Amino acid sequence: MTSQKAAALRALHVPGDPLVLPNVWDAASARAVQEAGFSVVATGSAAIARVLGYDDGEATPVAEMLAAVGRIARVVEAPVTADVERGYGLKPAELVERLLATGAVGCNLEDSDPGTGQMVDPGEQADFLAEVRAAAGGELVINARVDTFLGGARTPEDAAARARRYLEAGADCVYPILAPDPADLAAAIDGPVNVIYHKGSPSLAELAAMGVARVSFGHGLHAAAHAHAVHLFGRVREGHNPYL
Repeated sequence: MTSQKAAALRALHVPGDPLVLPNVWDAASARAVQEAGFSVVATGSAAIARVLGYDDGEATPVAEMLAAVGRIARVVEAPVTADVERGYGLKPAELVERLLATGAVGCNLEDSDPGTGQMVDPGEQADFLAEVRAAAGGELVINARVDTFLGGARTPEDAAARARRYLEAGADCVYPILAPDPADLAAAIDGPVNVIYHKGSPSLAELAAMGVARVSFGHGLHAAAHAHAVHLFGRVREGHNPYL
């Protein structure tokens, strides 16, 4: 079953017909996404961290993060891909073993150090991804996040070079998060490209026309849901009916 779900997830990465992933944060939101008709459930590490009472950036103990992923995978039939930041310090083989044990068949892995925000050497990251691929075989769909644009000092050429290197190392998809021009990067990278959808993003139809293969929402939906909850709590505190 794991192999079938991994293969199904991998096949959905089609440039020009992107896989749309409204990232979830718990079992309830995962069920809601599946019931809305989405074919894949993706977790968001920042949202899960906040739900569990931790900051983003690998502040969540790995056992708690993987337990949350396991609860999500348990309640849905759809393939689950998990945001596991940079692996929480686990060796590739242990990371793969523990991640597959949750029921997930995909993962995001980023190329900046969560503690410092500094970019990891691309060769080091490529070696890490190659070891994850070797340990997982075809059981895990690897989405390699490229953090070039988070720091703001590097160029699109650097992002494209990193992305190509990660694909050569065995990644199934690359994720140049916050890329200012997804069309140029999609054209420069011979492989599936993931972009993050945010307030200023092109429409989903426009991203499809650019050749994007995957669209993630990151922590944005959780942030919106939380803001709405805060509004409702305020109405209750003021003595209003929150349902009106």
